[in-house]
Amino acid sequence: MKLDPVTLEILGNKLAAVTEEMCLTLQRTGRTLYVKETADFACALAGLDGRFFAYPRSIGVSGFVGLECAPAIAAVGPLEPGDVILTNDPYRSEGLATHLPDLHMIEPYFHAGEIVAYGWCFVHCSDVGGRVPSSISPTNTEIFQEGLRIPPVKLMKRGEMNADVKLFLDANSRTAEANMGDIRAMLAALAAGRRRLEQTIAQHGADTVLAAGTDLVDYAGQKARAVLARVPEGSYSFSDYLDDDAASPLPVRLALTATFGGGEVHLDFTGTDPQVATAMNIPSRGRPHAWLTLRVLALVHTLDPTVPLNVGLLSTVRITAPEGSLVNPQEPAAVGVRHAAAIRVNDVLNGAFGRALPAVMPAASSGCVIPVVMAEPDGSGGRHVQVIEPMIGGTGAREGRDGVDGRDSGISNLANNPVETVEAELGIEVLRYALRPDSGGAGQWRGGCGMELTFRVLTDGSNVLGRGMERLLFRPWGAQGGRPGAAGALIVNRGRPDERRLGKIDVLEVNAGDTVTFLTPGAGGWGDPALRAPEAIARDVENGFVTPEGAERDYGPQATETATGFGPERAAWDAVFGAPAMDRLNAALIALPLASRLRRRGEILRAVLAELPEGFPRAPAPEAAAAAARARLADCLETI
Repeated sequence: MKLDPVTLEILGNKLAAVTEEMCLTLQRTGRTLYVKETADFACALAGLDGRFFAYPRSIGVSGFVGLECAPAIAAVGPLEPGDVILTNDPYRSEGLATHLPDLHMIEPYFHAGEIVAYGWCFVHCSDVGGRVPSSISPTNTEIFQEGLRIPPVKLMKRGEMNADVKLFLDANSRTAEANMGDIRAMLAALAAGRRRLEQTIAQHGADTVLAAGTDLVDYAGQKARAVLARVPEGSYSFSDYLDDDAASPLPVRLALTATFGGGEVHLDFTGTDPQVATAMNIPSRGRPHAWLTLRVLALVHTLDPTVPLNVGLLSTVRITAPEGSLVNPQEPAAVGVRHAAAIRVNDVLNGAFGRALPAVMPAASSGCVIPVVMAEPDGSGGRHVQVIEPMIGGTGAREGRDGVDGRDSGISNLANNPVETVEAELGIEVLRYALRPDSGGAGQWRGGCGMELTFRVLTDGSNVLGRGMERLLFRPWGAQGGRPGAAGALIVNRGRPDERRLGKIDVLEVNAGDTVTFLTPGAGGWGDPALRAPEAIARDVENGFVTPEGAERDYGPQATETATGFGPERAAWDAVFGAPAMDRLNAALIALPLASRLRRRGEILRAVLAELPEGFPRAPAPEAAAAAARARLADCLETI
């Protein structure tokens, strides 16, 4: 059945409203700050194929439109009314879950004895066990260290909770009570979706509602194809780096070639580094996964905001993600901090699309989301675990518009936590939560400012975790002559004799009286800074986004030009490790057995870095040293 446009529009809005009511139910009944304030959750309606035909437009995590429920549904066998599937296992759910703290639930919605749709929701819970509080550590080396793995199982059977499953959940978490509070909120959200879908069927009929699910997906696909057909045909390549893998100082490369043609796009991640031995890997399972395609959704919605938000947006996308690479790791690779790599995937997509559409795409965003978590003693031998703040930076500038300061929805719609709520839940005092002046990249259009969070610890023996810290070395890049944003930083006891400036952390031990400061990166600027309007510079200074000294440095008559919008660190790195050589290296590495890839890569990079000054690429390399390093790399490529 093909519905008429008016009926399809009505049902499209009604079904999206169902998912938004599910989200509101979940948020209002949730137990933890992750749900109540941060909004690290989502809900959707899936068709009989397990793909989402209705998704919320304005609440919850925005980027999971492309997830698939079908493998998890198939894994549990026949379903009855009142059954609810639970899973958090990235490998056994085939990428529905992407790290263990994300609990996913699926409920079959029945009508006249037959399944007509599925309700889905997920929540990032506080802790599922594992090596560290909150379960996520960048230095975990395999998924077994990251907590309790839950293959697709029936949490609810005919409306009754499975006591054995609950027992396992409670026994494997530091925050069992909080987790169960959020789980019951998820069940309430699924029940709300069931009731509202029943009402919609009563109004319009089951056949019409079923047809709407299919037609909405087809319609979104047609609209997406029309948008992508407007992109100049051709192949556009781009690469970017994670600062390191959190276990070694070696940067991690992500590479992409995006090929547009006939209203379709092929995203080829060949040239990306092999999977790492830490938790940065993205378990895409080689599919057009949400973490690999999010920028396509943003591009389509930028050029046509009327496109429905559902999986049809990805019907024109093909993916090549080499098995065993960072974007398609082999089990049992750790995946807890997969969002750090996913954000960099967003950046390489942004960069490649920007070469096709320079007047549409922005410069790089801040390039990080850092859920700052506190684990403090609870007085009875355990730990109270809560998120303080999901720290972000700004968005990149684009032609005609400055970037947004302190707000980046690049991969999600996470909200900030009110200071009063955080201080009521945790033993900390927030001293400063503000925009970071002079952090946005200079340009004709200025990049968005990063953020500062400074808090004082009130309890001895506390732990602070900051997962996803990035852009401490390689700055967010500018576009079309724009300058890069400022790098991020982490400082303990800033301004005191015992001040410490740290890089990435796993578990930071702090005591009462210590202060912790997170500085997130600023975003890249767009266009030549010399073309920025004087009144815009004056307004930035007046509003505190740029200091008078920063304005003089970046826009004054003595402003120095940079050779690249990537910043001096990336320019120095690329002068030795150029794209052709790195493509060749990774092609050779991916052909090796998994066990030897990382070892061989480390040997080669360390041999080349031995020719360069200590502190490279922060410390520039004389040309003679750079030439020697390039020669050593060429020799290594001949013998790999």
